[in-house]
Amino acid sequence: MATDWNAQTSDPTTRKLMQGFPPEPDRIVRSDNAGLSGNSFPNTRWAFSHQREMKSTVNIRRGAAATYAFPKKLRSDIDGLSFTTQEGQQLTWAQSIDAMFTDGIVVLHRGTIVYETFRGALTPHLPHIAFSVTKSFVGLMAAILAHEGKIDPGALVTQYIPELADTAYGDATVRHVMDMTIGVQYSENYTDANAEVRAYGIAAGFSPPPLGYAGPDTIFDFLRTLKKQGEHGQAFAYKTCNTEVLSWIVQRVTDTPMAQLLSERIWQKLGVEEDAHIIVDRIGTPACGGGMNMALRDLARFGEMLRLGGVFNGNEIVPEEVVDDIANGGDRNHFAKAGYTTVPGWSYRNQFWVSHDKFGAYTARGIHGQVCWIAPKADVVIARFASHPVAANGNSILDKVSLPAYAALADHLMRD
Repeated sequence: MATDWNAQTSDPTTRKLMQGFPPEPDRIVRSDNAGLSGNSFPNTRWAFSHQREMKSTVNIRRGAAATYAFPKKLRSDIDGLSFTTQEGQQLTWAQSIDAMFTDGIVVLHRGTIVYETFRGALTPHLPHIAFSVTKSFVGLMAAILAHEGKIDPGALVTQYIPELADTAYGDATVRHVMDMTIGVQYSENYTDANAEVRAYGIAAGFSPPPLGYAGPDTIFDFLRTLKKQGEHGQAFAYKTCNTEVLSWIVQRVTDTPMAQLLSERIWQKLGVEEDAHIIVDRIGTPACGGGMNMALRDLARFGEMLRLGGVFNGNEIVPEEVVDDIANGGDRNHFAKAGYTTVPGWSYRNQFWVSHDKFGAYTARGIHGQVCWIAPKADVVIARFASHPVAANGNSILDKVSLPAYAALADHLMRD
């Protein structure tokens, strides 16, 4: 059981996973469903930092530009910082790092690294899967293209993707997709073996198909199977298939693969340290709902760029109007209908989660604890990779611990 493990006992280095040439048979992490599967906890604590060995990927090139080096002034007063979780438990910042099965975390205050740690299999230069943080990159690209007049958010999805006319998206607008107010029969319940997210995972290349599988085996084919359920534009419903539709629109409009687009428009301008990469399906289509892998400090650079209004490393990377639109958030009434008790009063805009709190915080979030928390009014960015056993993006222990921890740290840093 995942609950029998803690951060120390599940550490892949301590467990000697994938060490030796070859590793011992009971220490091998496999890409299929046999033996020590890389899709199962606690083996994910190694596999999340080694997706390129586990799955097919395509590169997101950093280019030849010089690396932007953050100034660093590590603080000794953060680990002991105390806060109260949403369930009333008293924890220190250091305890929360362990509780979240953190693989690495970087905290920026006014553009300076004030806290940084790497655990388990993760090192500063090793890419880690970001899961649904990927959605925010796709949403940002769509918002940029809308700002440039290349995508009309009010247009029907079928104006760009006529192939979806007979699916749930036949009468949906691009804005419905961008803000996830789509009525579609699709369950994001990762514990349900019959949920559509399982079929998506197979089609997108995250999971190997079971013996005798006869379902869709590409992202495009999977999207064509989705049926309407409910009405569009009425309520927020977090469903990864929407991001895949949005990425299809972005790639169709630009006639450019997403990996190349992200490289040219964002990655080459950030001064990142490492190439990123993204998982692809069996025909090379990128899994834009959750397949990006990147180095942790590079995710922090992305967050710092947004905190600064889209300008970073001497480049205007994102128009300020686009950043403001994200930070201002979406329809809070639509969001409330989703029933997320851990994030009351939040909204969702352009594939970002928006808190509307005193810090002006908004986040890119992924299952198992991936996050880029951007708090402009506190001058704080927190980038974290983790391999928590719980796969959830709301109403989970991840929010109950992490969100109060971030708020306590922001309050602490704002006193300077």
